[in-house]
Order: sequence, then structure tokens, then C-alpha cells
Amino acid sequence: MNKTLILVVEDDRTVQNLMITTLKAHDYRYLTAMNGETAILEASSHNPDIILLDLGLPDMDGIEVIRKIRTWSNVPIIVISARSEDMDKVDALDAGADDYLTKPFSVEELLARLRVTERRLAAGQGEQVSTSTFVNGKLRIDYMAGCAYLEEQELHLTPIEYKLLCLLAKNVGKVLTHTFITQNIWGHSWENDVASLRVFMATLRRKLENNSDSAQYIQTHVGVGYRMVKME
Repeated sequence: MNKTLILVVEDDRTVQNLMITTLKAHDYRYLTAMNGETAILEASSHNPDIILLDLGLPDMDGIEVIRKIRTWSNVPIIVISARSEDMDKVDALDAGADDYLTKPFSVEELLARLRVTERRLAAGQGEQVSTSTFVNGKLRIDYMAGCAYLEEQELHLTPIEYKLLCLLAKNVGKVLTHTFITQNIWGHSWENDVASLRVFMATLRRKLENNSDSAQYIQTHVGVGYRMVKME
């Protein structure tokens, strides 16, 4: 089995050396980048398994790096930043980050976050027998055909409902913020988009949970967003 390849994006040499030493000691392969431009080049050239990303880079904000990488890759991105405000965390997660670790951090915590991410990657590879089909409990999405089925009965979804369902499915188990969803569905995030999102989500839910015995596929996280529940 190939060792996990980590891209370390950090312009503080002391912090970078700490991370590299930790990765070496635990048998990870690694690449390094001191700025955003190099990070994007390394990510596109070497296809790392996980990216550790500082937000305060000399040439561009780390959130911009996340946005650029997310246009072509779903590689897990763990932000490691001195910014500890909730808004900074929300912005990073909205842009597409998978996790957020605040400096100063312990080596043990960094390794724990990496192990969690590796388990998620392994689980995803095991589940994706076919990249063109998504199955979660009694829900099935055929991406090639553009159709969704519940208990093998086709769901009659509007184009927006289908896009919402696919976005949640491709991020199953993750809480997606209102901003992240609206930007992915409509390309922007205005106040009235969030109101529209609530309406579309309500109609989608009714179709997924059409009787009292139906499983709850979509959870609401009040004030934050929505999550598709991973069914057994």
C-alpha cells in the first residue's frame, strides 16, 4: 500500500520544519510549498492525498488557494492557522476546507486529524464501487442518467432539487454551510438565496421522507446549514 502523500503549505520555516519532522517520524511522504502559487502548482502536479494549509501566505490568502484547488480537486484540505475567530473558520469551510486546526497545535492533535482524514478516504474508496452511482440506504443516485431513486422508485425532482441532492450526496456526513450550498447551486450567496434554499430543501425533504416511517436523510443544523446522514 502506498504511503499517504501530504502537501505542507506553510511559510513559517519553524512551523514547517515541525510538521515535516512529525510526518517523517510517522512514515508519511510529503511535499512543501511556501506560498499559494507554489501550493496550487504542487497540488496539480503531484496529486497529494491530503493538504495541510496555512491561511496567512505571502502572495495570496489561503482561502483563495482553497477556492482555486476546489475548481478541479476534492483532495482533503486541513487548514492550520493562527486565525481563531469563528468567522475565519466558517469562511475556510465555506470555501471547501475539510477541517480546521488552530495554532498553536499539538503534534498529537495533528496526527489525529490526519488519521481521521485517512479513514474517511479509505471508507470513500471502499464504498465507491462505481463512480457513476451513489447509494445511501434506500436512496440511489445514477449520475450518468441524472436520476435519483428511493426504494427503486424514481424521485420526480426539479433541476435545483437534483443539484442539491447531488451536492449533499457528494459530501455525505459533512455539514455544508448555507453559503457553501448557495454558491455551488447559484454561483453566489445573497440573503434571498438562503430563503430560496430553505424552500427547495423543504420540498426535497418531503420527497425523500414521504411518510412517517421514512428515514431522515437530511439533517438541519440551525443557523449553519445541512448534512446528509450516512445510513447503515
